[in-house]
Amino acid sequence: MDHSQPPTAPPPTSVLFARGVIARLAIWTTLRIAVQENWGGPNAAAKRTWLASVIVDAFEEQIPAPDDQYIEELLLQVMSDEFEAEVEDGSAESVGRDIVQMWDETRVGKQDLVLKFEDLADKAKGRKPNAQEKVVSDDEEDWEDEDGEEDDDEEEDGDEAPQLIERTIPRSTPTGPEVDEDGFTLVKGKSRR
Repeated sequence: MDHSQPPTAPPPTSVLFARGVIARLAIWTTLRIAVQENWGGPNAAAKRTWLASVIVDAFEEQIPAPDDQYIEELLLQVMSDEFEAEVEDGSAESVGRDIVQMWDETRVGKQDLVLKFEDLADKAKGRKPNAQEKVVSDDEEDWEDEDGEEDDDEEEDGDEAPQLIERTIPRSTPTGPEVDEDGFTLVKGKSRR
């Protein structure tokens, strides 16, 4: 093993950034719903943790650091591959911007944004994400957002009620919501039928 130094603990700025990424992912409504509904299978929560580590590693290892578009594309790819959900509400863009801003701030020792997201994540614990917020799964891939895109994704404060989405029903799905034997409307990805 060719190590110039013995292994040491990660720098405080790296730990702070990792905490911020974990908190930001914890309040991303789309990912919260995907984890709650087990879109990623029984290991959905572990996949969220894995995603946080992938993002942190990307920033720690890439020079120059990833930009918000790279992070947005990474988030969209993971949501598609691991949770079988196509996210088309603009929220991944917002998450990407927040993560890049956190990276920039934590590099110079600022922790305000990290603390803000950790506070929001603490408040969100135990609360179910609002399933009426904009989430587009594989079932809804024909849906298009015609009146804009920006979903600020900071609705966790409860400032504004989420808007219901309109969508066209793909030819392969039955008309009307799918209801299970207990009378609950099912929300799930394409492969879970």
